[in-house]
Amino acid sequence: MRLEADHVRVRVPATSANLGPGFDAMGLALGHHDEVEVWALGSADVSVEVTGEGEGELPTGEDHLVVRAIRAALDEVGAPQTGLRLRCTNTIPHGRGMGSSAAAVVAGILAARMMISEPEALYNTRAFKIASEFEGHPDNAAPAILGGATISWTSPDGPHATQLPVHEDITPVVLVPRSRLATVTARGVLPATVPHTDAAFTAGRSALLVQALCHRPNLLFEATEERLHQAYRAEVMPETWRLVTALREVGQAAVVSGAGPSVLVLERASDGDRGFQAREQVLGGLGVRDEWRVLAPGLAGGALAERL
Repeated sequence: MRLEADHVRVRVPATSANLGPGFDAMGLALGHHDEVEVWALGSADVSVEVTGEGEGELPTGEDHLVVRAIRAALDEVGAPQTGLRLRCTNTIPHGRGMGSSAAAVVAGILAARMMISEPEALYNTRAFKIASEFEGHPDNAAPAILGGATISWTSPDGPHATQLPVHEDITPVVLVPRSRLATVTARGVLPATVPHTDAAFTAGRSALLVQALCHRPNLLFEATEERLHQAYRAEVMPETWRLVTALREVGQAAVVSGAGPSVLVLERASDGDRGFQAREQVLGGLGVRDEWRVLAPGLAGGALAERL
């Protein structure tokens, strides 16, 4: 395998995982994107320019996650390594449960796909495998690559994913706090075991969520109930849990976005401005309107990559 293109660009969506009961399995691509341009250099130099989210905080050399993903993808197909120059324009909030790390990994893999002489060697199945290995689970990688809503799972032969046809009435809204939370912290408070009744309840709701997303948006409120992870995480994100609880009390299908601390609300476009009014009422009542940024990104397709 040889390198063929020395300048490529990738655009990757934000993602929200879990969607309530679909713990570590379901995800949604959001219309909020990071964009990465990559130049292959004749030298061994590596430089990374970051603007937007993470500017001044992220590594600017070999340790940058996009660079590491490019390296892994090139090794996967036996392509030679190269010097790299990256320009990353980030809009996905970091440490907020919106898939920023998955976006970086997918950006690197798809950049490598466009750089090599046989891009089909890194098409979705192989790209998804590499991204899932980086992430440790496939629930964010799947919608980042495929777009829309996805269900992912892992078999002895590796990770797999399938898309769901999301009903046109469904609109995702994300409430993003100023504070951040590391995924490892959010996972660290989960118990090793849960009651059988809670597992059965959540399994039923995850099945119902598929029906709600695809055909019956009127079922979204009940379909986003779960008992496996969100309440346990309340101790490390109390403001998030308070907001989720308050939104649900006024009928909103609100869940923790990924590992948090952002909140995802699955609204119905046919409800008009009732969702907006409910959010404003809740944010005002809790006195936190200035502490949460509200994004209405809508659904997104999967990552796009091109040679320049």
